[in-house]
Amino acid sequence: MSEPIRVKNLDPTLRDEVAELLQGYDFSNCLTCGMCTAGCVYSDLHADQDPRKFVRKVVLGMREEAENDPFIWNCTMCNRCTVECPMGVNINALTRAFRGKVAKPPGFLQVIADDHIRTGNQMGVEQIDYDETLEWIEEMMQEDLKDPTYKIPIDVPNADFFFGFNAREIKHYPADLQSILNVFHAAKLNFTISSRRWDATNICLFTGKNDEFDAISRPLFEEAERLNSKEIIVTECGHAFRSTRVFARDYWNGKQFPVRHIVELYADLIKDGTLKLDKTRNTIPVTLHDPCNMVRKEGIVEPQRYVLSNTVMDFREMFPNKMYNICCGAGGGAGAVAETKAMRMVKAKPKVDQLVATGAKIGCIPCHNCMDQFVDMNRHYKLGMKMMHLTALIEVALGLVDEEKQFSH
Repeated sequence: MSEPIRVKNLDPTLRDEVAELLQGYDFSNCLTCGMCTAGCVYSDLHADQDPRKFVRKVVLGMREEAENDPFIWNCTMCNRCTVECPMGVNINALTRAFRGKVAKPPGFLQVIADDHIRTGNQMGVEQIDYDETLEWIEEMMQEDLKDPTYKIPIDVPNADFFFGFNAREIKHYPADLQSILNVFHAAKLNFTISSRRWDATNICLFTGKNDEFDAISRPLFEEAERLNSKEIIVTECGHAFRSTRVFARDYWNGKQFPVRHIVELYADLIKDGTLKLDKTRNTIPVTLHDPCNMVRKEGIVEPQRYVLSNTVMDFREMFPNKMYNICCGAGGGAGAVAETKAMRMVKAKPKVDQLVATGAKIGCIPCHNCMDQFVDMNRHYKLGMKMMHLTALIEVALGLVDEEKQFSH
């Protein structure tokens, strides 16, 4: 039986304190109806996953209970609860605010933030390693393109766009960056990447440390301003995309840059005929995951579907999808909290059921953070699927890579 709530133990200042963190957010919007909990696919999968209870603790002033609630770090901040809320209570923002009150986030979250501030990227890649990786990719492309003069456009002024990517694409998955550069080359795009600050991710989107969030993203925008790019395009990473969008909206006061996800760019290139795809080259059934930061929070819903419909022969939707998609289970920085790995696989089960129901053999995952989770769940649940970024499928449709080779890679 639950302990009774005693009025003498309530702290009426908590509500105002959190409201100030959220710039005047009004908790009185909450009707205690429970639609948030009903919308959370994880509320029945494990303990301490009830958004309604957490909101009520804050509203009532149950300071100790709220600040020590496991919900704060169990929540993937996917915002599925807010979609269901008739009053639009933003529980993602509330959760982030409470995370920001913690001295040190759990797992490797603070290590990642510290490495990013120190080195300019979340993986702690040193400058010499960055330079050598780009040189290696350039040499590979020169060989593949049979063009010894090909150069990766680095620090090019006045380009159409500045390309920001994920440090994983340098440290662990340089082939993914090469795939993107292959598509950019095929489209003859005028773009640049920076020799200095290139990682568009920002782990403080999840830790709630606003001063560190600013310290991490500001140099990226300063680079785009230095190079006088027209806009910023962000790689297939929902976390990097939303971080960059949020910084542009709420922090940056320099030259204004439109911030777009790479799938939006791909859609435009297909529509205007710049990218000429032959979808008959992609015959294997494909399904699409909707990353929460990209789709539900930033509203990028249709471009990836347009691209897929022009890239593959057999595109199968998961249900529910789009704004009502089910989180993969690794959002909110869960992938960097070691003790949650077993819980991540528990949370993966609803998404696994969706994947299996489609009968697809390929999962198209336009997000690096989600990709890591899908690779883990594919192995854990023995699905026998291939998880691929959208760019890899475009490479096949362009005739740059054979489907069988890409699928088996």
